[in-house]
Parts: sequence; C-alpha cells; structure tokens
Amino acid sequence: MSSIVSGTAAQYADSRRLAARGRLNREYTIAEIGWFSWVARQLPLDPGDRVLDIGCGPGWFWASVIGDVPGNLDLTLADQSAGMVEEAVNRCRTLPFGSVAGRQAEVTALPFDDGSFDAVIAMHMLYHVPDPVTGMAEMFRVLKPGGVLAVTTNGIGNMREIYELTTVFGSSPVDPGGAAFGYQKAEELMAAQFGNVTFSEHPARMRITEPEDVFLALTSYPPGDGASETQLAAFREAIAEAFERGGGVLEARKETGLFLSRKA
Repeated sequence: MSSIVSGTAAQYADSRRLAARGRLNREYTIAEIGWFSWVARQLPLDPGDRVLDIGCGPGWFWASVIGDVPGNLDLTLADQSAGMVEEAVNRCRTLPFGSVAGRQAEVTALPFDDGSFDAVIAMHMLYHVPDPVTGMAEMFRVLKPGGVLAVTTNGIGNMREIYELTTVFGSSPVDPGGAAFGYQKAEELMAAQFGNVTFSEHPARMRITEPEDVFLALTSYPPGDGASETQLAAFREAIAEAFERGGGVLEARKETGLFLSRKA
C-alpha cells in the first residue's frame, strides 16, 4: 500500500503538498513551545559551526528559528528534490547566517568530504529512505570528530485518532512515518553507528477545529491523493463522525521526538 513514505519524487517536487500537512500541525498543535523552536534550542551548536540539513525541504525550520540558533552558522541545505533546495535557499539566503549553500543530494551518497560538518540535521526524512543504515553511515562519515547528528521522527502512535480515519483507503490506523522509521528504529540505528544516543519527546497535543484541514492533509499523499470518489466520500463521512463525537473538535495525542548522537 502506498503511503506518505513512498512516491517521494512526486510528493516533494515542491512544497505544495507538504503545506497541507504543515498547516494541520502548525495551526492545531497545543504546546508551551512550538516544535521548531523546541528542536532548535536543544541543538548543541556553536557560532560559526558548519551545519548540513539533509532533507531540508522548503527551509521552513531555519526561517522559523533564526532567533533560537547561534549566529554565523555556515548552512548547507540539501535535499533529493531540486525544487525544495531552490525554495529553501531562496528562503534562507537573506537571513543572518554566515553562509547559505544548496545542494541536491541523497542521504545514502552524500557529495561531501569526510569530516565536513560540525552538525548534521535530518528532520522527519529517514522514513523516506529505502536504506537508512547506509544513510546513517554517510551522515556519520561527513561529521567531524565530536560532531553531532540530530534526527527527528514520529512514534507509531502519533496522531492515532487522525490516522484511524484513513482505514477507508485501506491504510493501517497508525502514523506511516512512525511505522517505517519510528522511535525504536531511530534509537537502534543511531546507537549502532555512534555508540550513544539521547532522546527527548516534544510535549504536545492537537485540538483540531476545522474538518476540511484534516481532509486536505490526509489526501495530500498516497493513497488518499489517488482515492476514488466513493472512498473520498467515505473519508469525509468518517471525519464528520469523528468531529461529531468530539463535540465539534478532534483531539489527538502527538508523539514527536528528537534523537541526538555525537561522533567520538
């Protein structure tokens, strides 16, 4: 069954499909501190560090946290999608970084020398990688000794109350990213490669008040984006029933975490 973790070339040619999922999380997550700022404040970065963001997407993270990270970072924005790299560089090049460079790249074959970076960031992207073991080894390789890898991903129970609605498409009632590369997989692979790993979970929940935003987010990737009219009608009905049960609101628990490993 196709899902959010497959068909990446079509899904991520640009940020349009990603925007629907981004809006759902941005507008309806309840937390003392937002996800991007929460991650940024835990990154052990120093002024002037060379940082690789692999799977950078449209650069939303860096544009959002410029006040939460040290100054003069030399930022390399890399993604398998040339469109995403272009968008990210355009978004970040006017921000007060030491430098901003873009590179189309696959995590399993990074086009950088050994020991090139003080930090590598891989946010919610390893569940798209067919061979995450090789990807982990490549990120380890391009880190300097003492450098840090930061990986974010979801737990399999993330937003379960929402993903349960996608069974009308034949999908499993779990977060597809968390199922493909969730907490357990991240910890196992990082510990095996680095010999150390720490984990923190963002304390947050969702309170969604607009049914259409659920519909748009979950039909922005397979199989929802190719569903039949009958399936889409059933999906709208399932969403409506969920909101009715909640008195006009859909509540969901979040499982979203940050893993850090340091190269000896």
